[in-house]
Amino acid sequence: MIVLKTSRELAAMRAAGRISSRALRLAGEAVEPGVSTWEIDRMVRRYIEEQGAVPTFLGYGGFPASSCISVNNVVIHGIPSKKIILKQGDIVSIDIGATYEGFVGDNAWTFPCGDVSGEAQALMDATREALFEGIAAARAGNRIGDIGSAVQRYVEARGYSVVRSFVGHGVGAKMHEDPAVPNYGTPGRGVRLLPGMTIAIEPMINQGVKDVRVLPDEWTTVTTDGKLSAHFEHTVAVTPDGPVILTLPD
Repeated sequence: MIVLKTSRELAAMRAAGRISSRALRLAGEAVEPGVSTWEIDRMVRRYIEEQGAVPTFLGYGGFPASSCISVNNVVIHGIPSKKIILKQGDIVSIDIGATYEGFVGDNAWTFPCGDVSGEAQALMDATREALFEGIAAARAGNRIGDIGSAVQRYVEARGYSVVRSFVGHGVGAKMHEDPAVPNYGTPGRGVRLLPGMTIAIEPMINQGVKDVRVLPDEWTTVTTDGKLSAHFEHTVAVTPDGPVILTLPD
């Protein structure tokens, strides 16, 4: 069931999104050679809790951390660890959720660790721009397929592939609500977008093939060919005046 949000609920989601986006920015600033993903996660949890919010991911389905930190060929759901030490040239996808006043803000970004290769930078740039292509399509009267098609067209035209095993989603009082928001699709197909809908648009784009596999820890998801992957995400509200990004720091 799709839940349309009231103006009061949208304000609460904006507050949650602000906390989540600030935590993400803080995490990104900590991405440096020699830093462990565990240290970054600890920083994220401390910041979210200091704001009077709750790290949405911590304990969600048994997930053991406050953020997903995925390095290089890890697509999503990387578990922070003291053993994972960032090095020059890594690309680091960080996904963070914060729950505040009963609502969730969910966002992700891929950060360079120092200087990265031109190929890595191009993948990150394309994935980020694909996110904004998808957001631009999240207009009342359009359909879910318009969002996915916009993302898919943008990245496939640049030689990248769209992960299909995992998709975006509705978000609100729960982290995962209806509808599913794939990063691929056919224009004019799928659920119609209505004012008050709030969705997480999150392209997960691979340098090589689209196929992924989940490691034995049942969380960490990697590309099957070992090539790089990037992940960008915003929580977005559909309004009569167009899409509004709820996960912005200010």
